[in-house]
Amino acid sequence: MKNWAGNLQYSSVAVHRPSSVSEVQELVANASRVKALGSRHSFNTVADTSGTHILLEALPQEITLSEDRKTVKVSGGISYGALCRAIEQQGYAIHNLASLPHISVAGAIQTGTHGSGVKNPSLAEAVMRLDVVRASGELVTLTRDDPEFAATVVGLGAMGIVTGLELAVRPSFGMRQRVLTGLPWDRALADFETIASSAYSVSFFTDYSGDSIPQVWLKALGTEAALPDLFGATAAPAALHPLPGMSAENCTIQLDEPGKWLDRLPHFRHEFTPSNGEELQSEFILPLTDAPAALQAVRALADKLAPLLFVSEIRTIAADEFWLSPFYQQQSVALHFTWKPLQSEVEAFLPELERSLQPFSSRPHWGKLFTPSLYDFAALYPRFEDFRALVEANDPQGKFRNGLLDSVLGVAAPAGK
Repeated sequence: MKNWAGNLQYSSVAVHRPSSVSEVQELVANASRVKALGSRHSFNTVADTSGTHILLEALPQEITLSEDRKTVKVSGGISYGALCRAIEQQGYAIHNLASLPHISVAGAIQTGTHGSGVKNPSLAEAVMRLDVVRASGELVTLTRDDPEFAATVVGLGAMGIVTGLELAVRPSFGMRQRVLTGLPWDRALADFETIASSAYSVSFFTDYSGDSIPQVWLKALGTEAALPDLFGATAAPAALHPLPGMSAENCTIQLDEPGKWLDRLPHFRHEFTPSNGEELQSEFILPLTDAPAALQAVRALADKLAPLLFVSEIRTIAADEFWLSPFYQQQSVALHFTWKPLQSEVEAFLPELERSLQPFSSRPHWGKLFTPSLYDFAALYPRFEDFRALVEANDPQGKFRNGLLDSVLGVAAPAGK
């Protein structure tokens, strides 16, 4: 069994698709090593195991809206696309979405996945409670007033298997999307926060070469003014794909055509089924105030990036309070790299890129390619030691651990692992 990109062959010796939470509990209780899989969109081994894989896709697909609580209960294996369609029919929305709506809710939240917007926190911020199967097989429900909540929401699968969540919703809202082209780099660097704040969600697409950023995607609320130009960038006369020369037919509607939030916040349409593979991804998150200097550092590597890179996306994310969230207590900018399927070459180059971002206390995205040995995670995450202690208390036998988690936690694997 492989991941979505096809760059990783999972190591599990058994794969189960339980049809009930009680089955999940039994599988976990009887396993020596076990991990859950959602849409398999991680590009590294964060969800790998040498034991049993539990696929959440066969669990009952619950989407239950509570208008009184302004929340929706969902099963962990549900996709954002399915969730959004269901709640929009009832007049509700969630605050933001990632580029692809096809990813699973539980998996995306566990790894700190996000959209963009200076005032928009990651997808995890919507979580009000979650159901977790612990290493013993016990099912527990954690709410925001639970002392382990902030450690478990973005928990990398180390705190247990998330089988259900309750997410905050808000009334449905309208949006428009416009792509601007040719933003001069000197203006982008001088006015980065202003440009990044010019719409509800803003994404920059670049390869870091030349004198300008090729595309800026503005996702504006229905109440926000349409921007025909921005610091020298001008509106594209036709819809664009983030990759030059690619057809925009699978991208969400542009050209300021009004639509609903779920059809504008992602870059790609829900009805579009993305092909497996043919790309790799990395992402590095750092303080928003360091964006201009960090972007200059990456631009200095443009000649080395070019042979490996499809495109890079630059986004902003509001701070949160989840202990291992890359946005923990930090207004952030995220530098995302979509690589060509050249894994050995990308992995050989990554340390140089990562070292160029170290002066800015860069935090890697947990589900994408990075070099664990280059990071002092205890220095990057103020609650890291507390997280490690909770992992060891809740999973003393290392049932949910794997090689990547052992590298991150900086401890030897339990005996027999």
